[in-house]
Amino acid sequence: MNVGLEPRTTEWVQAALPPGHEITAVTALRGGWTSRMSRLDVEGPDTSYPLVLRSFLKPFYVRHAPGLLAREAAILRLLAGTSIPAPRPLAVDPAGETAAYPSLLMSLLKGRVDLTVDRSAALARQLVEIHKIAHKPRTYQAWTDPDRVRVPDRDTALWRHAVDLIRREPPPWEGRFLHRDFHPGNVLFDKNTITGVVDWVETSWGPADLDVAHCATAIALLHGPEQGMKFAGHYQEAGGVLGDEHRYWRLLDALGFAPDAEKVAGPWRDLGRTDLTPDVLTRRLTEYVAAAIG
Repeated sequence: MNVGLEPRTTEWVQAALPPGHEITAVTALRGGWTSRMSRLDVEGPDTSYPLVLRSFLKPFYVRHAPGLLAREAAILRLLAGTSIPAPRPLAVDPAGETAAYPSLLMSLLKGRVDLTVDRSAALARQLVEIHKIAHKPRTYQAWTDPDRVRVPDRDTALWRHAVDLIRREPPPWEGRFLHRDFHPGNVLFDKNTITGVVDWVETSWGPADLDVAHCATAIALLHGPEQGMKFAGHYQEAGGVLGDEHRYWRLLDALGFAPDAEKVAGPWRDLGRTDLTPDVLTRRLTEYVAAAIG
C-alpha cells in the first residue's frame, strides 16, 4: 500500500485505527510552518472518513516535540468537553518512538482557512469563549525581548523607540487560558461560521491581552494596520476584558514579527496571499507599530 507516508508512520497510524480500517490516500495540507500536516483518507467496512496527521520533521521542533505534542493532545482531550470547535485526538507519539517522527493523529474539522476576508468580529467572539475555559496550563513565554528584536533597515528610530517601550517588567496581569497562537490562519470557516480552531501546541496561562495582541498583529499584516488596531475593540465589544496597559502587550507581540513577518508570510502565501511580499509586510508592520505607540 503506497500512501505517501514513511512505513513506520503508516504502521503507527494503522495500529490506531479500528480493525478493518485502512488509509487509502494521503494529501499534504497547506499553511503549516512548524510541522508537516497531512490529510489521511480512511476506509473501513461500510464507512469512510478523513483524519489529520501532524508530524514534526524540523530538528528544532523534533527536540521540543515531547512537550509540544503531549500538551496539544491533553488540551484537545480537555476541549472535547467544551463548546470550542477543536479536533478530537486519536493517538499521539510525542517523541517519535513508534512513528518515524513525533506525531499526533486527530479528526479533520469541516471548513477551511480563508485569509481573504477580515472577520475580526467573529474571531473576537471566539477568542472570548476560549478565554472562559477553566483550566490553568503552563505560564506563557514571551516570543521576543528587547535584545532579540530584529529592527528593519528603515524607520529605525521608530522601531528602537518601540523596543525601549517593552524594556521593562511586564505589567500586572490577570491569568486566563490562552490559545497563544490564535490568528486567522488557525481558524476554519464554513462561509461566515467558525467551524474549527486548530494548532493548540502553545496553549498557556497569561493575560488575555497577549492572545488579543497576537491576533491583532496578524490582522494588521493581512488586512492593514487600521484593521489590526480595531481588533481589541471587537474583543471588548464581545465581552472580553483587557488590562490597563494593553499597549505593552501589543508592542511585545508586534516586535516578535520584525522585520518582515517571514515566519507567517510563507504559509500565508501558500494559502493564496501572494500579495504579501516582504516589502508589503514590513511596511504594514511598521505602520502598525507606529499606530500602537500612538
